[in-house]
Amino acid sequence: MRSDAEARERRSDGPPVPHIDWNQFLALVRHHRVYPQLYARLKASQLIPADVLQALHGDFMRNTFQMLRLSGEMERVCAELQERGIRPIVLKGPVLAKELYGDLSLRTSKDLDVLVPMEDVEAAEERLLGLGYRSDGGAPRVFNWKWKVHHISFTHPETRVQVELHWRLNSDMGKEPPFEELWRRSRRSPLSKRDVHLLGGEDLFMYLVSHGARHGWFRLRWLADIDRLARLGLDWGMLAAMMRRYGCLQLGGQALTLAAAMFGTPVPPEAAPLLAGGHRRELAERSLYFIQDMVSFAPADKELDRVYKRYLYALKTRRQKSVYLISQLYPSFRDTEALPLPKPLYFLYFPLRPFVWLWRQVKQGA
Repeated sequence: MRSDAEARERRSDGPPVPHIDWNQFLALVRHHRVYPQLYARLKASQLIPADVLQALHGDFMRNTFQMLRLSGEMERVCAELQERGIRPIVLKGPVLAKELYGDLSLRTSKDLDVLVPMEDVEAAEERLLGLGYRSDGGAPRVFNWKWKVHHISFTHPETRVQVELHWRLNSDMGKEPPFEELWRRSRRSPLSKRDVHLLGGEDLFMYLVSHGARHGWFRLRWLADIDRLARLGLDWGMLAAMMRRYGCLQLGGQALTLAAAMFGTPVPPEAAPLLAGGHRRELAERSLYFIQDMVSFAPADKELDRVYKRYLYALKTRRQKSVYLISQLYPSFRDTEALPLPKPLYFLYFPLRPFVWLWRQVKQGA
């Protein structure tokens, strides 16, 4: 008579199940946030134990309810901003799920990312507060704070929905398309009957590539998005020229190299400029450090922090590295915490910046 463990290794109406650590399997698909797509493909499989399929089904249903909740809140937030004359572009969330997978239940999302013109940030913040959202805090708004950060976040205390309000696509202060250009190329999402916009295809690819690269592609969900978007068809000539102009051609090459290796993403000849040179392969290999292990960017993991900082620096072009090094001379809110000064004396933070930075490093090391 077989044990319960042996019985679970075989579905009553199907072939033997492969010898897989199913607990580790579930941990991996949850970490990489790919359980909606996997469940949709595997739900009729005879090779998956019933309890594993049941767990994936539970994850799938919870995600479906989450995406429906986000979809409704997305429409409410966009309508509120438009009433104030603010043009929002939804960067990810439900509109991205609909765009790439044709069904909002087939992609996960924990929040809403909304891009607005930089000059409308304060007005947009006022509207979100009027909807009952509360600021999540973050960096104090000192010096030219919109230059140092690229978004602020808000959470609704009742629905627990989080909205990230962006005025730039990326946080590295590099060049990127101005909002007016992004708006001209944006499209209405078929997910909503309201006037909800998402980025144009080429802008969306560049944004998703920059976002995934910045996070080391540590979730395969981001590479799955690149695979789906590449298969939908893009103007690769326009995309290569645009990514070269904004200094992220090597990031596109990294993304396509990883997606082709892991998902079999077809790379057309027109995309050849993105794959030129060895830098993109080096970046792809560096990112495997974050992909292969279920990394958690915990503040206490100093070794991971060091590896990650070196990785982020390697992503930059020579020009971006120069801009980054110069930007380090600009004061930040951390300087105001390390050496509090009254506002009339804030100008002193500029000449004192190297000394305050060194003092912070010494304190942090201690």
